[in-house]
Amino acid sequence: MTGHADIAVRPISAGETAEWSRALNTGFLRAPESSEEEVADRESYIDPGRTLGAFEGGRCVATFRSFAQEITAVGGAAVAADAVSNVTVTPTHRRRGLLSRMMATDLAAAKERGDVVATLIAAEYPIYGRFGFGPATWTAQWTVDVRRTGLDPRWSGPGDGGRIDIVEPEFVRKAGPELFERVRRAQPGAVDRSERWWQVATGALRLARSSWSEPFFAVYRSARGEVEGMVSYRADDNWQMKQPHNTASVDWLVAASPAAERALWHYLCSIDWITQVKSGWRAPDDLLPLLLPDPRAARITTQSDWLWVRILDVVRALQARTYTGEGELVLEVADAGGLVGGRYLLRASREGASCAVTTREADLVMDVAELGALWLGDESAVRLAALGRVREQRAGAAQVADALLRTSRRAWCPDVF
Repeated sequence: MTGHADIAVRPISAGETAEWSRALNTGFLRAPESSEEEVADRESYIDPGRTLGAFEGGRCVATFRSFAQEITAVGGAAVAADAVSNVTVTPTHRRRGLLSRMMATDLAAAKERGDVVATLIAAEYPIYGRFGFGPATWTAQWTVDVRRTGLDPRWSGPGDGGRIDIVEPEFVRKAGPELFERVRRAQPGAVDRSERWWQVATGALRLARSSWSEPFFAVYRSARGEVEGMVSYRADDNWQMKQPHNTASVDWLVAASPAAERALWHYLCSIDWITQVKSGWRAPDDLLPLLLPDPRAARITTQSDWLWVRILDVVRALQARTYTGEGELVLEVADAGGLVGGRYLLRASREGASCAVTTREADLVMDVAELGALWLGDESAVRLAALGRVREQRAGAAQVADALLRTSRRAWCPDVF
């Protein structure tokens, strides 16, 4: 067997994208070979310097990629993030430390660049905590039984002076980015969407491995004529004994106001022949169930961790977000990765926050992964203390942390990457 030292972890070089893609596909249990079109598409958006491979001779046996991202902190600040994606290890090369080597290389480079946090969507829960990532947002999916909602089946449009319109993909590419920016600036945990994202979502760019069928696009316009909501959805063709049992499946829904959100869900539940609506990925405290006269018509089919956060700069991360309360906390942060370990004094108020390294006695002791879980305001320090993952050095410190850090609405990341 080849020793660990014989496997080189390094950025890919020119001409290695096809081999790297083969390893990626193998790790994700897809047909290994990549077409020339697929390789060319990948080369159009990856940064070779941030695309790592583990190479045994000329064969790639593990993959790792990162890219620049913005994530919205509590209060709306855009924070520089190192987004991690495309992580695989070939089954024949597991348990050799390859992921640890690639992760250490990438996080060190991100820290050097000045990124405040690193982010990822974890395919498997147990993997990333050991690298300092904590689950910072959760997600849910609902399936709505339209016939049980209690909504007026004769509904023909919003009663607030607004309207719903079916639009073309070209309109979505033009109006969608501006609407999404408005929404994500107000949503802790949301990340930016590239121009490529909108091209793929509207069919302007067809991916080699996926078959494209154009979805339906609908927008909500307020009484002033402004686009405040947008949805992409698909419908199946399911008739049983001359009765329709069709499902509308939401790809994504963006709403800048409660009125837009209410109108778009009501629209989806009012479409002729649709007896079931699948919500797609939504915030865990989404309004959807309670918008229905009978909330039990919306059944949760998925509820899970989603965006994981790894703090790379404690001071900048805690100063970037806002606070609704006022107080002081000394946080002692352990970091096996050696990037941010230390003791930090946070002084927070509605007017702003300061954070600095300190020698004062700690109020709370935690791993950097727990700080990542707490940063966006979704997790509770009291709950983590009950689990033994946060340790109080001063009685009541976890309650103080919750009063400072937690948010009225839950953090959410609408995207996968």
